[in-house]
Amino acid sequence: LRPGRGAPRPHTVAAVRRHQGRPLVLFEGIADRSAAETLRGMHVLVPKDRLPEPAEDEVYLHELLGLRVLLHDAGTMLGTLDDVQMPGGQEVWSIRTADGKEVLLPAVEEFVASIDLDAREVRITPPPGLIELYLEAPEKSAARKPDADVSGPSGPGESAGTGNPAGTGGA
Repeated sequence: LRPGRGAPRPHTVAAVRRHQGRPLVLFEGIADRSAAETLRGMHVLVPKDRLPEPAEDEVYLHELLGLRVLLHDAGTMLGTLDDVQMPGGQEVWSIRTADGKEVLLPAVEEFVASIDLDAREVRITPPPGLIELYLEAPEKSAARKPDADVSGPSGPGESAGTGNPAGTGGA
């Protein structure tokens, strides 16, 4: 078991059974619930030589890390697959661009065109606008002058030109 990205600590599995649709694992030396709570959030590590061979259309998540991510249609490199997250049980890839930006891509069949472990690359077909959402720099709002006259052209209680209630910020 490994806490976060810390050093692994060896534990021996004593038993495994299903409980409410999830595996319930009993480790040697962990005698009660309080001791088990200290293991919450740890990553379970298994030596590679003990893993079963994945099916032809499957890969292990750790094999994806570091792969180049290319846009399928254009063949241009987007970045490197940096992390795999599982918020709410949905696999989401964190792709790090050359300039350090993070792009989050739901790893669903319709967005993943191909995975080639030998070539160390993944080709994606993201939905329209997703990549631009992460890569385009936010527009810098024009510098605002202090609201000296709140009863200006927009009427009482509004800042001129924004349509926002006075004091709530810019456009």
